[in-house]
Amino acid sequence: MATTTAPDPRATLRRGLPDRYLTPGDIAEIFGVPKETVYAWRKKQIGPPGFRIGKHIRYDPAEVFAHVTHLKSIDRETA
Repeated sequence: MATTTAPDPRATLRRGLPDRYLTPGDIAEIFGVPKETVYAWRKKQIGPPGFRIGKHIRYDPAEVFAHVTHLKSIDRETA
């Protein structure tokens, strides 16, 4: 008899992104980079746009998706 584990919730949500605001840790996990890289992207204004809630940084999944789509279109144009 096979045992089942809870599915990764990211696999069942729209566009593979959680249906909640994302943390810098989430962004690091999604892109496979260290969390320090996410903070450097924010400082240089080259990564997905984030916003501050008090002392916390959050990212809108729709804007993260739009950022990736934009990067893909630029990459296709320069290839």
